[in-house]
Amino acid sequence: MTLYRTGRDSPIIDALKRAANNGKQVTCFVELKARFDEERNIAWVEQLEKAHVTVIYGIANYKVHAKILMIMRRENGFIRRYVYLSTGNFNPKTALLYSDLGLFTTNTEIANDATQFFNIVSGYSAIQTMNHISMAPVNLKSNLLAMIQREIDSTTPDNPGFIMAKMNSLSHEEIITALYRASQAGVKILLNVRGICMLVPGIPGVSENIKVVSIVDRYLEHSRIFYFHNAGSEELYLSSADWMPRNLDRRIELMFPITDRKIFNEIISILNIYFSDNTH
Repeated sequence: MTLYRTGRDSPIIDALKRAANNGKQVTCFVELKARFDEERNIAWVEQLEKAHVTVIYGIANYKVHAKILMIMRRENGFIRRYVYLSTGNFNPKTALLYSDLGLFTTNTEIANDATQFFNIVSGYSAIQTMNHISMAPVNLKSNLLAMIQREIDSTTPDNPGFIMAKMNSLSHEEIITALYRASQAGVKILLNVRGICMLVPGIPGVSENIKVVSIVDRYLEHSRIFYFHNAGSEELYLSSADWMPRNLDRRIELMFPITDRKIFNEIISILNIYFSDNTH
């Protein structure tokens, strides 16, 4: 699993140590460069190594900001892989304060990509393109730009493209430029940006088809959700990455699809609620 921010007295750390002490093979990718948590993460590494957990100390020049866990079990003579992918950290404190989304799945195709991701970040294989999961800084940004362009290409006056996205911050110049182009082509764009937003909505001839809202409530809105209409073949993604230069260009991040129709509809209903505010 990857560990970015674990917090104090982490039950995750205790569970990993118990697993290793019970004879399970445990590998952790601990990001020592997590801002404000450097000292704490180094202390966790020492505890994990004493418990015979294999620890990999991040990757040179890149922060591992992806949140992913894979458990392999032998069941009835076969190996089954359980994968958890999330928009938020494995942190017991922020889990009580932040609003995040996670996917827990045994989907074989997602598990294949997860296996490939762990092989890449552990150095067992060269960087390769995964089939369903996008990875920054390899192809996450280019895939986002391609999906925005796809909305532009499929837009007609009678059937305009449609993008809904929720994130913490929006400041990546290439993404903003692509969204402006989409607005000018007639694509309808709804953005929920909790913090920094360098895109200016509502400019005639530039961004008049873009609406930006920010929700401030009991919980800190931390999830990243990206929806693309795709001419009726809708696609929905969750991600650890905001649309910022640091996330898309300088960190190891993941974006993963939601394909189960029930979960898809549930997340779309969540997105729609964010854009239903009538009181500001």
